[in-house]
Amino acid sequence: MPYGAYLAILGLFVAERGVELWLSRRNAAWALGQGGVESGRSHYGVMVALHALFLVSCAAEPVALGREFPGALGFACLGLALAAQGLRWWAIGTLGCRWSTRVIVMPNAEPVTGGPYRFLPHPNYVAVVVELAAVPLIFGGWATAATFTLVNAVLLAVRVRVEERALGPRWQAAFRARPRLLPRRP
Repeated sequence: MPYGAYLAILGLFVAERGVELWLSRRNAAWALGQGGVESGRSHYGVMVALHALFLVSCAAEPVALGREFPGALGFACLGLALAAQGLRWWAIGTLGCRWSTRVIVMPNAEPVTGGPYRFLPHPNYVAVVVELAAVPLIFGGWATAATFTLVNAVLLAVRVRVEERALGPRWQAAFRARPRLLPRRP
């Protein structure tokens, strides 16, 4: 795969992020208008910066360090990245207007336990973990994959705690038997 094709793939990921952000803003405005309560604003800017720098690093590392397309591994990572997108959009579709990149909880709303939430409580975060590892590896971005995966792990440790605390006891009871990030058979 030539570098230009990889840049085109990254461009599609950037466009997808734009759609996500538009949808998130729309849903957040709706949720807040319905009495939703936001938590975790202190880490949100860090998360946005991490994801923006990630895409820049994905494009820059292959050029700066002379990486080449790794053949079968690159195609496998492309497949993983696409699968992560599928999981992300399954989660977004399942949550509907309750989905946002921000932590906004609707008071008295029942926990969503359908779709990918049947298997685990944080499918979108699983998609992000896979994506941060796979997208840079499409074109040999080992340093980007390792760096952003580690930084994201720290950020997710904060984010998951904030989100689970905000969702409250009913959500915790609904997901008590489900693992946080790796699904088990239902």
